[in-house]
Amino acid sequence: MGRHSAAGRGAAGRSGVARGAAGHGAAGHGAGRSRLSAMPRVRATIAFGLAGLGALGGTGVGSAEPLRPVEAPLVDGTPCTVAARACVSIGAKQAWLLDDGRVVRGPVAVSTGGAGKETPRGAFGVEWKNRDHRSAEFGGAPMPFAVFFAPGGIAFHEGDTRTGSAGCVRLARADAEAFHDFLAVGDRVEIV
Repeated sequence: MGRHSAAGRGAAGRSGVARGAAGHGAAGHGAGRSRLSAMPRVRATIAFGLAGLGALGGTGVGSAEPLRPVEAPLVDGTPCTVAARACVSIGAKQAWLLDDGRVVRGPVAVSTGGAGKETPRGAFGVEWKNRDHRSAEFGGAPMPFAVFFAPGGIAFHEGDTRTGSAGCVRLARADAEAFHDFLAVGDRVEIV
């Protein structure tokens, strides 16, 4: 699996982050509820899950395949298209949040992967989020405000922006929280 996979995915479900129908268990429906009262929630969960899969534009939950390039104008002051909700410039070590072709946050400082652990370039869809994620690959190291978007467990998360990462995009705490709160599953992330 990915860099930050098994242990963190279970935590994501416990933190209340919706990841489609697969992320919800029977325990989430609460004891003492009748089967009939749980049915609307089950239908809504399944509908949300199916809608989420469509919003990923073919990436599929769990696969994190890059999205197709789009021919769209660039957002002023960024290297990304108006189709993006998050934009990262590896060369400039900056990131932006975008909404309908305008900058709503940024540029903000980031650190990205170093030699041999480069942050992948391309367009991706947000796969899942976990406010209190811990890395399975790095001995439970904290990855607050994690927003996973690329193969290998690559995510936006809080971390030191002065040193290279193992492939993730690290942000200062306030910026990581803003990215986590702003981005939704399926949102387009462009890394250039």
